[in-house]
Amino acid sequence: MATTRTALTDEDIRTLVKGATPDERALAARKLCRNMERAPLTDEDRALAADILRVMAADAAELVRKAIAETLYASDVVPRDVAVRLARDVEAVSLPMLAFSPAFTDADLAEIVRLGGPVRQVAIAKRPTLSQAVTDSLAEFGGERAVTAACANPGAEFGEGGLQRVIDRFEASERVLAAVAYRSVLPLSISERLVAMVSGQVREHMVAHHAISAQAALEIATGAAERATVDLVDQAGRTADVKAFVAHLNLERRLTPSLLLRSLAHGHMTFFEHGVAELAGVPHHRTWLMIHDAGPLGLRAIYERAGLPARLFPAFRAAVDTFHSVEFDGGPKDQERFQERMLQRFLTQPEAAAREDVDYLLERMGRLAAETRDAAALAG
Repeated sequence: MATTRTALTDEDIRTLVKGATPDERALAARKLCRNMERAPLTDEDRALAADILRVMAADAAELVRKAIAETLYASDVVPRDVAVRLARDVEAVSLPMLAFSPAFTDADLAEIVRLGGPVRQVAIAKRPTLSQAVTDSLAEFGGERAVTAACANPGAEFGEGGLQRVIDRFEASERVLAAVAYRSVLPLSISERLVAMVSGQVREHMVAHHAISAQAALEIATGAAERATVDLVDQAGRTADVKAFVAHLNLERRLTPSLLLRSLAHGHMTFFEHGVAELAGVPHHRTWLMIHDAGPLGLRAIYERAGLPARLFPAFRAAVDTFHSVEFDGGPKDQERFQERMLQRFLTQPEAAAREDVDYLLERMGRLAAETRDAAALAG
């Protein structure tokens, strides 16, 4: 055998077995491993090399066992039983083997995923190739880091069931969902489920790169705009520094007439006041006086100075008038009552707004009606 009879002397093998110190045995082990990897081996040579590796794997010194992991981590010389033994070893020994060794079967890797803990799971998840049997195990038992790594691994083969299980387990993890979304190929059922769960650039990537029905794509496009608007409207009602918030929106060119109108539909008068003040370049206290002026000219004057479209003025006028006509008692139904009154009045205005704003407000009225019915049903 080239590794023992020519490249190494009998003294090297004796040192491996009987070396006085771990350092001596580790030095001999590395020399043996390097020669096993480099020399052409016959079947007889491989059998003898396997026996030598079993001696190394049983050595009490970690340095000796690391010699195998660091030198033969990707070699087919290591027999399966040695690889499995090293996979149970300390991480310095096990991880190189788990990440690359061809000795493991799919069943071995799936079992290690189930029992081996998060660090070993990640090592397996990053292997150059993973069969569906292994990714199924990761989908079922893997931690978030391991599942993210596997989904981002182009050499990992996932079945539809495995991906469904990943989404079931990690529907709240942006990292995992993004890793799934950026896979090169996804089943249609996964794409259409996932696209409703991700946001921003990830959704745009999915629409551009994965199969999605025309209806789903339309719903996504309109739904994304609606979600963005509603998020801003909700934030308008929660922010403590409204002046700074509207200034930021204006800087980003997001302080639009549509946003102001929809905010009014939610009853956020303070946001509307500061928004108009920002667009008009007029201090808030003066804007407030003009908006709430009992006469007919104040609101129109500040509205025009803010550069808001003339066609929308009747809708804003209706909202402000409704705000003044509703009695707020500080109760839990103040905002709902205002929204319902304002929406009803707004929708009676001829050609008051763009079609998308009308659709938005109609949908909002539908939600209010449904919430009222649900509350009545619970009370009954």
